[in-house]
Amino acid sequence: MVVAATDERIGILCQGLDSLGWRTMTARTGAAAVAALTDFTLEVAILDADHPEIDALPQALRRASGARRLPILAIGEGLVEGGDLDMVAVTTPHPAQAALRIEQLVRAAIAEEEFRLRQATFTLHGATLDAGAPDPSPLQILIAGAPDHRFLALSNTLAAAGARVVAAPTPYTAFDYLHEAAFDAAVLWGAPDHAPALSIASGMKRNTRLFHIPLALHLRSEGEINLSELFNRGFSEVAAADTPETDTAARVLSLARTHRRHLAIRRALESARGAGIMDPATGLFTRTLFASHLGRVAEAATARRRPLSICVLRISETNALTRARVGGWLDRAMPQIGAMVARLVRVEDTAARLAPHVFALALPATPAAAARLAAQRIAAVIGCTAFDAGPDQSPFVAEFDVGSAELMPGESAAAVLERASADLHSTRSARA
Repeated sequence: MVVAATDERIGILCQGLDSLGWRTMTARTGAAAVAALTDFTLEVAILDADHPEIDALPQALRRASGARRLPILAIGEGLVEGGDLDMVAVTTPHPAQAALRIEQLVRAAIAEEEFRLRQATFTLHGATLDAGAPDPSPLQILIAGAPDHRFLALSNTLAAAGARVVAAPTPYTAFDYLHEAAFDAAVLWGAPDHAPALSIASGMKRNTRLFHIPLALHLRSEGEINLSELFNRGFSEVAAADTPETDTAARVLSLARTHRRHLAIRRALESARGAGIMDPATGLFTRTLFASHLGRVAEAATARRRPLSICVLRISETNALTRARVGGWLDRAMPQIGAMVARLVRVEDTAARLAPHVFALALPATPAAAARLAAQRIAAVIGCTAFDAGPDQSPFVAEFDVGSAELMPGESAAAVLERASADLHSTRSARA
């Protein structure tokens, strides 16, 4: 939803977002915006800073959004990011840049909703879940690519904002730095064919430790942007060639801060291992805890008018895995496999160990097709790791059967989990 008295500032952005699949509707007054939130399921609000009601709009929209946490983006001068505004852009961003950042804002809002649900679930089971404050040390930003004057200007802008910037001139040095230190975000400097940046992005998305580090691509030259390809490669932000360094730096720092917040939530979940309610070997939800939490998540999905999907991943019955089972090597590898599942899911997703060789994922605000794709990607990343199979035996890899189902109106949490399990059985039968 766009709240603007005129189309002068945001009209072109709306056209661009519509063409990229983010359908927009415009409200001219605060009352019209509140009414729209009541009548429609809206993911994000974009405010024109020149709107006469700009001071009161954010809080009014927050109240009207009810159980949903509504991300609010403002465009114009004189506003400060934080508090009631999740993002502020001084100038109107490129539609592709705005679309990717909106996606990140929506995911961050869903993560905040989910964390509150988890706190309630843990309290019910006699445990405390407190995310605490993110790491207060300077944000660590990696900038990779052949340097030019804009590359240096962006580095200086980030450094002036208090970030610690590390520059890597080649993909090889970039990966050296990524393996030596923890980064909160990475900016990849585009080339005419984007090959070096895409190489780094692909490598990071195949690594469980680097998988969730937000990536920004700064285009070196003007030209058509294949948003779908870049998004599928894992980029969180795309800055057009003419985007001012100050705007790009602000977006990168915002992504980095969000990443730190998510790391704090992950650490809180890991610290809950000692509470006796998590699976001690993997740090995942136990079957009992997952069942309790899934009911709460399903109720929230209905109240917030968001989709909810469940995925089930089970170790496949391949010949190599059968030998690994007999020798007990598969059981030895399960803590590592489970820990990989925990690292690969998004912070808002709930991963559980339902049985010794069976995992389940609850993915809020995710339709069935996207959930299946996410589960398949997790299985594929884990499938890149070889596990010890004992003396005189070749290492084995873990292959999974995947089932998924989306919550239907009026359906219970148990029923959707059963459908996901049934889908897994049918997938195995079809493959056999």
